[in-house]
Amino acid sequence: MAAGSSNYWEDLRKQARQLENELDLKLVSFSKLCTSYSHSSTRDGRRDSSDTTPLLNGSSQDHMFETMAVEIEQLLAKLTGVNDKMAEYSSTAGVTSVNAALMHTLQRHRDILQDYTHEFHKTKANFQAVREREDLMGSVRKDIESYKTGSGVNNRRTELFLKEHEHLRSSDRLIEETISIAMATKENMTSQRGILKSIQSRMNTLANRFPAVNSLIQRINLRKRRDSLILGSVIGICTILLLLYAFH
Repeated sequence: MAAGSSNYWEDLRKQARQLENELDLKLVSFSKLCTSYSHSSTRDGRRDSSDTTPLLNGSSQDHMFETMAVEIEQLLAKLTGVNDKMAEYSSTAGVTSVNAALMHTLQRHRDILQDYTHEFHKTKANFQAVREREDLMGSVRKDIESYKTGSGVNNRRTELFLKEHEHLRSSDRLIEETISIAMATKENMTSQRGILKSIQSRMNTLANRFPAVNSLIQRINLRKRRDSLILGSVIGICTILLLLYAFH
């Protein structure tokens, strides 16, 4: 009975090693295929118009990728089944020392299965990322070629629209700058008005105390109003000129 169980365990180990060797070879070929696809796609992007025959077209590589991915998934499923059988056998063995050795061997095979599974999914994800990027670049190249081969009238209209759009954007930026300057000027004038009110209040206090100074304060107030009118007129004229230039 023990000899039969030992033979069963050895058969499982042989199956596991055989599947691991097959997986190792398949994963190496799978990785080379993905690498060659990445390099060929890069060369295709830089290829001149005279060189139009790639060594291996994308559809053939896609078919090989799908086929190898299915084969590797089947091998991983078989190896998982063998590991499950080994785990079931190790849990039913009767000797503790033997169980420890079996569990050590089983853990090693599980680690190998986990490494192979991780490597497969990583390589597959890289291949799909390269393929998606190549599809996107191909779409962009088609759009560019379509634009280049378009009619002259459409190209001319597109250029005019682009120029008009740029002119509108420049006008918007100029208006925003003008508004910013006007707001800053308004804040500055508000601040100055507060200061002048404070000075005027003090001077009124002095005028009330010293009537001889009253006439001087009135002349100062008249000059201040005149300066305010002149400054407001200059600012208004400058703003109108800037708006006329922006919408010219």
